[in-house]
Amino acid sequence: MKLNTLDIVALVLVIVGGLNWLLVAFNYNLVTALLGSMPSLVAIVYILVGLAAIYLAVISMKLERK
Repeated sequence: MKLNTLDIVALVLVIVGGLNWLLVAFNYNLVTALLGSMPSLVAIVYILVGLAAIYLAVISMKLERK
C-alpha cells in the first residue's frame, strides 16, 4: 500500500511524539522547551499527536484485513 500525505504526516507526528516521551523519561520535554511560552500551542501539538496515533491505529486495522 502506498502512503498518502495524511499517512506520512501522521507517521511523523507519532514518531516525534514517541521521541518526546523518550526525552521526558530523562526529564526533558522538547515540545514544552520549544513552545513553552505558548501553552495553547503546546496543547494543540499534543492533540495532533494523539489524533495521529488514533488515525494510525485505525488504518493499521484496515491493513491487517487485506
